[in-house]
Amino acid sequence: MGLYVNPGNAAFRRVLNSELYVDKTDLITVTNSKVDTMNCYMCVSRPRRFGKSMAADMLVAYYSRGCDSRALFAGKKMEAGESALVHLNQHNVIRLDIQQFLFQESHLDIFIDKIQEAVIRELLLEFGDCFEVDEYGLPGVLKQLYGAKGERFIFIIDEWDCVFRLAKQRKDIQKKYLDFLRGLFKGNESADLVYMTGILPIKKYGDHSAINIFDEYSMIEPRNLGKYFGFTEEEVEEQCRKYHADYAEMKKWYDGYQLNDLLIYNPKSVVDALKWKDFQSYWAGTETYEALKVYIDLNFEGLKEAIIQMLGNGRCRIDPSTFQNDMTTFQTKDDILTLLVHLGYLTYDAADRSVFIPNQEIIQEFMRAVKVGGWDGVMDSINLSEELLQNTWQLNGMAVAEGIASIHNETASILKYKDENSLACTVLMAYYSAKAYYANPIMELPTGKGFADVVYLPKRNVEKPALLIELKWKESAEGAIRQIKEKQYASWIESYTGEILLVGINYDRKKGHTCIIEKHEKR
Repeated sequence: MGLYVNPGNAAFRRVLNSELYVDKTDLITVTNSKVDTMNCYMCVSRPRRFGKSMAADMLVAYYSRGCDSRALFAGKKMEAGESALVHLNQHNVIRLDIQQFLFQESHLDIFIDKIQEAVIRELLLEFGDCFEVDEYGLPGVLKQLYGAKGERFIFIIDEWDCVFRLAKQRKDIQKKYLDFLRGLFKGNESADLVYMTGILPIKKYGDHSAINIFDEYSMIEPRNLGKYFGFTEEEVEEQCRKYHADYAEMKKWYDGYQLNDLLIYNPKSVVDALKWKDFQSYWAGTETYEALKVYIDLNFEGLKEAIIQMLGNGRCRIDPSTFQNDMTTFQTKDDILTLLVHLGYLTYDAADRSVFIPNQEIIQEFMRAVKVGGWDGVMDSINLSEELLQNTWQLNGMAVAEGIASIHNETASILKYKDENSLACTVLMAYYSAKAYYANPIMELPTGKGFADVVYLPKRNVEKPALLIELKWKESAEGAIRQIKEKQYASWIESYTGEILLVGINYDRKKGHTCIIEKHEKR
């Protein structure tokens, strides 16, 4: 048993000994299906605090012949898989945590050599001197071991991408590292399985497409691994019952990561909330708001407008395909927003290709980031929001128009009006306080004979009127109300038993903002 070659199961045993453990061992059934196949290369990328290292430790404990883990996996979900006992502690494993070789910037020029020295040293102890170390380094040694003894390996690599996060501007180091990985895996017949995990996907780093042998599973494309990226709703409900915690509050704070048809919770935050009996942002334990601020302050067309729209519980459509999977190569706001998905600050809905802020914990991180410089008036606008919402319920259109005008003035340095989309950003910010009473706003809801601009539906058991908002540009608030009625926008939500308010808002550069609010008369 070594540190890197055929390690033990102590790390996974500590996980099992923890007070709160959620069984994710059925991931092993998936990885077993990849062993010794053409699809044996997996890269699973997800944010910090989402259990990457725990999964890696679990796979090491299961596959490594350097330990006996039968007792650890007894009674776990993985036992239901047909291959459960076939691979249990039957493989040579090489386990690497790249971050352990790169804990300071001065290691960038030596870390690859140090990785090879450490692994080769343990291979000598494990297999004897049946190979020679030459200029081909570790890839050459593994080929010799396979040729001489038929030895094959499962590679478990954690924090594979920390090089690209620590050496953001060192293209020479990035190229050298990718060349090392290419030599290690491309055409390597001794690899039974390669499971790499990190924050960033791998497919677009420069011209090095030689490691495109990997199937990628990410926050943008989770494929069939979505339920292993965090805690599912069922798992969190079970833990809340066990620890007598408020499930609705847990959902508000830590749910909302959309992975295809699944909603996933931030697992570390759920554990912390249950442990400390307190709902708050635990994100700052591993990240500070400055990390987010660096990206949202970048000067890309439409970026700040998108952030304001999402702070108002809105969504922003993006094209994630242009993202180059690094932390420096940005061409558009879509690249920044895609990076924030991988970092866990946003989540991605593949159905409509949109991003949004997932939960209350992350909203707090955005709030901390916008409080400091460059976001003039945003916090003041949020403070005006509750009063504007009260005026809406009271059908006080003049006061609502004045409130939206104030918010427009407060955010004028960020939101430069040019069309109805810009007006929509202001309206979403104006109704920021609606999140306490309403579900996330629905944008361009197909209703009646057209599309309603913004619809707010009350949360369950909240007795507030539904809001149906139509926006106009250089026309009239009366025209907005008339369009709502003529095109029967309220028909879709008439099943809502409470009141429905029709809100027409118009902006004209000369006349300013106008607003009319009426109660909808149900048929």
